[in-house]
Amino acid sequence: MPDNQGLGEQALNKAVEIALSSQLDKVEYLDVDVKTDPLKVVQGEVDSVSIEGKGLVMQKDLRAEELKMQTGSIAINPLSAAFGKIELTKPTQASTQVVLLENDINRAFNSEYIRSQLQSQKIHVNGQLTTIIPQHVDFHLPGNNKVELSASILLKETNETHQVAFSAVPKVSANGETVSLENVEYGDTQEISPELTKALIDATSEILNLSNFDLQGITLRVKQLEVETAKLILQAEAHVEQIPSA
Repeated sequence: MPDNQGLGEQALNKAVEIALSSQLDKVEYLDVDVKTDPLKVVQGEVDSVSIEGKGLVMQKDLRAEELKMQTGSIAINPLSAAFGKIELTKPTQASTQVVLLENDINRAFNSEYIRSQLQSQKIHVNGQLTTIIPQHVDFHLPGNNKVELSASILLKETNETHQVAFSAVPKVSANGETVSLENVEYGDTQEISPELTKALIDATSEILNLSNFDLQGITLRVKQLEVETAKLILQAEAHVEQIPSA
């Protein structure tokens, strides 16, 4: 009996791992732990599902250092489970933690996706409408609940390069869907264009938007954001319509 129980859980674990991996551009480590027993599966119940991953590269070239997700008891279709598939008969919630490293956010900032986002808009700088070309963006997490951003921006029409630098406090929106930057402060550099600052703030929100981490059937809502030195920790609630399985 214990052997059968182990095999049942192992089959479900493997099915979820394969399905999750197929949704990611890259994964360094992924472990799925389905807790149940054959009797409960036949009755359409699983005690819990926990997912732990490291080095997950999601859409828009954003890498998560760590992702942990834990459900409570869930109701499943027992017939599907017999074929190694966890099919929920009603949605469930899962507590989730996502850890982002400063280096990975930097890489996303300098990715082709964000560069093209910034270059696709015309912005007023010194009263002139211009196309901005980011040369390099440096995102820094110094701790003390702030983020710092400095960027070297080329103005296409005049061929001038400007340095932009500011710090801000990241805040989670009321609906938990987005992270925005508030209390923007400029250091030694003066603001050359409110629109340019807004474009960089919007790019930050785009990168930190938790929908980047949504998987098929799973939607995340941020509950809490912790800014530590060189890393961001997002505590979230996942609404799970379906647990990915092969």
